Parts: sequence; structure tokens; C-alpha cells
Amino acid sequence: MGCAIKSNFLAAWRKHFILEEHMLEVDTTCVTPEPVLKASGHVDRFLDYMVKDVKTGDCYRVDHLIKANLEEVIKDKKTAEEDKNKAAKLLGQLDNLDKQGFADAVTSWKMKSPITGNDLSEPVEFNLMFGVSIGPTGLIRGFLRPETAQGIFVNFKRLLEFNQGKLPFACAQIGNAYRNEISPRSGLLRVREFTMAEIEHFVDPSNKDHPKFENVKELVLTWFSACNQMDGQAAQKVAVGKAVADKLIANQTLAYFVSRIYLFLVKVGVDPSRIRFRQHLSNEMAHYACDCWDAEILTSYGWVECVGCADRSAYDLTQHTKATGISLVAEKPLPAPVTVDVVEVIPNRALIGKTFGKSQKKVLEHLSVMPEKEILAFEEDLKSTGASKLTIGGEELAFTKEMAEIKRSQKTKHVDEFTPGVIEPSFGVGRIIYAILEHNFRTRPDDEQRTLFALPPVIAPLKCSVLPLSSNPGFQPLVKQISEALTLNDISHKIDDSSGSIGRRYARADEISIPFGITIDFDTLNNQPTTVTLRDRDSMEQIRIGIDEVVPLIVSLVNGRSNWDAAVQKYPKFTAQETTGKKD
Repeated sequence: MGCAIKSNFLAAWRKHFILEEHMLEVDTTCVTPEPVLKASGHVDRFLDYMVKDVKTGDCYRVDHLIKANLEEVIKDKKTAEEDKNKAAKLLGQLDNLDKQGFADAVTSWKMKSPITGNDLSEPVEFNLMFGVSIGPTGLIRGFLRPETAQGIFVNFKRLLEFNQGKLPFACAQIGNAYRNEISPRSGLLRVREFTMAEIEHFVDPSNKDHPKFENVKELVLTWFSACNQMDGQAAQKVAVGKAVADKLIANQTLAYFVSRIYLFLVKVGVDPSRIRFRQHLSNEMAHYACDCWDAEILTSYGWVECVGCADRSAYDLTQHTKATGISLVAEKPLPAPVTVDVVEVIPNRALIGKTFGKSQKKVLEHLSVMPEKEILAFEEDLKSTGASKLTIGGEELAFTKEMAEIKRSQKTKHVDEFTPGVIEPSFGVGRIIYAILEHNFRTRPDDEQRTLFALPPVIAPLKCSVLPLSSNPGFQPLVKQISEALTLNDISHKIDDSSGSIGRRYARADEISIPFGITIDFDTLNNQPTTVTLRDRDSMEQIRIGIDEVVPLIVSLVNGRSNWDAAVQKYPKFTAQETTGKKD
């Protein structure tokens, strides 16, 4: 059932984002060479802080350790009110602590190892990526990707070309990511291998308005801004349009995707009252982001970050351009041609080839995209000392004045080149599915022994059950007819012809979240026109409907084009007593 739920979830995600927003989609490799992640900043800055038990060497993620300790302090009836207030204040600012802040918290609250009670070490940095050796020699270093985004950035030129050079456009990717978590826990919430669904929306950084913003501006969301967090204030409900106008959120495109994230979460079964958008504090902001809002969902574990929506600005494309010397830019037409002064490096290809050998290509590419400021500094070195050094691909190379000359000229420009900005929604699939399961677990009001998962039909593992009322041979042709029609319409279903009572079979279907049930009874056999009953899981209501109409109706209900209330209005209700024995 879990595989089917995940598959249906991802299909709904593709429809909601890729299809409706006309996005491109790629599938890139999990093993990533070190230079890619060095350029992106992950090698140096993708880390958490941990502390060690000084005697056993057991490791703990320090922010989780502090949070658990402070929560115990607050719960303890013996704790003085003043200390409770201090603990609550520190808990609210936990995400904004640096290395020294963590160390001070551990020391001042006299925290010990939660297992042994031993003293703890000072906080130390721990890189979260899994290292791998690539190739038969093992000399090429790489990592399992910590996110899917870098595979999109390094293919930007191809994606832009496929989109005919036009911005804005978006590219999505669904795939596994890997993070060497210090302390995995809480089931699907914190694991070392997990499925992500990410979108990179490339946009002109000088214009981050969105053409479909009008569609979402009246939507009211719960915002937990950085200012509210630092001031100890509660989250606030604000319409999306007002949030942009008041500069609560940076721009229309970021706000549009926040809104689309909310609508998707509600569509797949997350309780709207348990969703909030929390802004990252400055100290917890990812190294690549200039603004970021997390969709947090309230579960039995507290508020859990499930979706990040970051404005990555032009960070990634700029970093990869610097590292490779390949210009990752887009163009837009100018209102009128302009004449500009141009300073460029004219390389002595023969001498550069002789001097740098296999590195010639990357040297020439780097020289061709050097910004004017660097060219002028390069020229000054060549004039004053006859030599200069440039760092290309992580290697410092020495140049002489014979290798290049600086040329000045004027050119007429018809287009303006710029490095696109990026808005990135990033979904943790496992966390969202966990929240959906928790939010949709129910018990029947009149019988607490009868439990069910009230998943929306769009992600339910099976959409329909087919239930012959008895083992009467006359039912079999009708079961086969309905099953074939459901299969033809891509409706997953289960035939339950077991000997249990019909009420017990309904209860079994409810437990695995089957939203609709077709029952073939004796009226189906004996009456004309041929009819069946259709049961709704959540309300337990039933209607009687023609056998030729039932499958098209289920297709409409599953696809969200119709709803049960409309079906009840159109077709006569069927009243029957649902009786079950004890749970199987």
C-alpha cells in the first residue's frame, strides 16, 4: 500500500506542478563529482554541528539535544518559572544559534549525554554528504548528491536552449538524495536516503513578478516571519497579495510558489489548519539562499519542515560559471541598440597550448568570459611585472605578457546578457506522506474499534473495491464486467469476494483507505435496468446507480471533477444497515 500511495502522490505532484505550470523535467545522476559540489558550496558549507560523549564517543546533533533538554526543563513542575521562560526563549531562537551559541547553551544548562550521563565535547562541524570513490583507481572523488538541484544547474544551457532561450521557465526533478545524518530518527522524518521532488524556476532577477499571481493573491496563509520568531510573537494569517505588498515575502514569484505548495498539500490530504510557512532566520539560511520559507506541518512530533521554498538568487549559476569558465547566462532584447565599450583578452593560442597542454581548453574558456574588472587587474599585472596569476578550475596558473593582450573596442549590443535568478520549491516526499497518514487516521464515532484512513481519492492506494454480496455464480460475470471497465479507465481496484459479512468487508476496505465500494447485490441480478450500489468511505452513504454509469462516475470522483455531494443529489440513496462483528 505504501508504494501505491507514494506513486500516486508523485503522479499528483507531476500534474499539479509539471503539467499545470508547463515545466521541463529531467532525471540526473546520483553520483556527483566533487568539483560540482565544491563549486556549489556543499563541500565547504553543507554541515551540522554535533557533540560527542567524551567517554563512549557516541555522537548527537547538538540542536536536537538542546531542544530535547529544554522541553524537559519546561515540562518539569519543579523548574522555576524564570527558568522556564529562559528555556522557552532559547527554544524559539535555537535555529539562529552559531557554534559558540550551541556551546554556551550546553554549558549553561549543564547538559549531559542522554544515554550515559557523561560529559559532552565542544560542538564540532560535520559535513552531511556521503563521499564515494569514482572509477577503478578510486582517485576521482565524488559524493552521493545531497539534493537533486545541482543536476539541473549544470544542464542549464541545454534546458535554456530547449526552451528556445526564453525566460522564465522551470525544470523539475524527482529522485533520491542522500545525507549522512548525525542521528536519524522519527521514522520517515529524518533518514539518510529519501525521495525529493524539486523545482528550479529560472527568472530575470530584475523582474520577479509572476503572470499568474492574480490567481492566488486572495489566498490567506499562515506566515511565521523571522521578525515574529525573534520577538517571540505568534504566526499571523495574511492574504498572499498583502504579504507581497507589505514586503513580508520578497517577491511575487516566491509568493506564487508558496501558494501553489499550500494548495498541493491540501489537495493530497494535509489538514489546512496544521500548515504554516516559517521564514528562515539569517543564521539558519542555506549558503545559497537569500530568502527561504518552509512549509511546516504540525504532527505528533511537533512542527515538521516538509517543503522549502527558497530564493537562491543567481548563486548557483554564478558559482558554476566561475568554476568552469562557461558562461551560464540568458539574453533579453534591448528596447534599442546601444554602443558599449568592450575590454577583452586576446589569447596567444599557440603559446597557451604549449604551456598548459591539456588545460588549454578550460584556460581559453576562462579568458573568454572574464569580467571587465578582472581583465583590468590582469592587464595591470602584465604591464607592471610582465606576469600574472589566475585561478582556473581550482588551480593557480601563471601567465606571461606574451600569452595574451588586452584589446579595447566598441560594440553595438542588441541584447542584454544576465545570470538568471532561481526560485526553488523543494519537497521532502517521505515527510509529507507521514503527515498525510497521521492527519487522515480516523475512528468511527459510533465504534472506536473501526478505524480508517480517510486519504483523498487522488492518492489512495486503491480507488475502488468490488464486492459481490454472496458467492452466487450469477454475480461473477458482473464482477468481471465491472473490473474490466475499471482497468480500462486506469482505476486501481480490489475484488473482495471473501465469505465475511458485507459490513466487515467494508471495514477492511476502509482500513486501507479505499474511498469507494461497488456492491453487486440480488437487485443487480433480478432487476432491469441493471444497477449496483456505490458506497462512499467517509460518509458511509450509498447510492444506487446503473452499472454502465458507475465507472464514469468513479473516474470523475477520483480525478476531482465531481464530488460525492453532487453524486448524492443526482442518484437515489440506498439505505442499508452496516453491521460488523469484531475486527478481523
